[in-house]
Amino acid sequence: MPTRISVEGVGKSFASEHGMLHVLDNISFEVAEGETVAIVGPSGCGKSTLMNIIAGFDRPDSGSVKIDGELLRKPSSRGILISQQGSVFPWLTVQQNLMFGLNAHAHEEKIRLADHYAAMVGLNGFENRYPHELSGGMLKRAELARALVVKPEILYMDEPFSALDALLHLRMRNELLRILEEERHTVLLITHDVEEAIHIANRVIVLSARPTTIQTTFDVPFPHPRNLSSAPVQELRSAILRELGVDSYSNYGRSE
Repeated sequence: MPTRISVEGVGKSFASEHGMLHVLDNISFEVAEGETVAIVGPSGCGKSTLMNIIAGFDRPDSGSVKIDGELLRKPSSRGILISQQGSVFPWLTVQQNLMFGLNAHAHEEKIRLADHYAAMVGLNGFENRYPHELSGGMLKRAELARALVVKPEILYMDEPFSALDALLHLRMRNELLRILEEERHTVLLITHDVEEAIHIANRVIVLSARPTTIQTTFDVPFPHPRNLSSAPVQELRSAILRELGVDSYSNYGRSE
């Protein structure tokens, strides 16, 4: 597979009252076209900072990010960010939210695409509802559909389901996997949930504490659908937790 995202020697520091805070130190990795890569690491290590740089919303102090071999200098229309904060407009209906970014399409085509992606995420019948009329899980489905409708090549996902309860979290992960089977996006996922990383990703990158480097990378060789309670999956989970300095019997990374 050709390389879609190339992160080369990225470093980032911030000024603080105690001097310069060195956050990212020489981060380098690649993501192939159609691959899903998850990034996990200790709280406060700079995962979201790294995501903002890769998505083009921030600039590194050193190093570079390339998308399909082209140097990234600003957010690209090839990718879209889905974050835990949410991205729908509260004054627009589901259908209007999905139509919002489709400026190059005729009105009838905007409606068709909006309704198609609403149905894809299970929101058919709710196209004319406003965000405040949706449950938490339905709102996340609307946010996912709003990202997908513009047909991005890359989905940048920064803990998108972290605010959901355990059952909705699992349902949204399954929904995402189903959609990825159809749409074949390249996905970069930031998560604190080791089980989520193993459930979704082809590879898991483990970051160190600050100043953050890549500590190690794990391949996830299991086909979908994945039995998360199987012995090989649990062995991988324990290995990732050990890299994070967490006892494998702790609740870190469990969604139940």
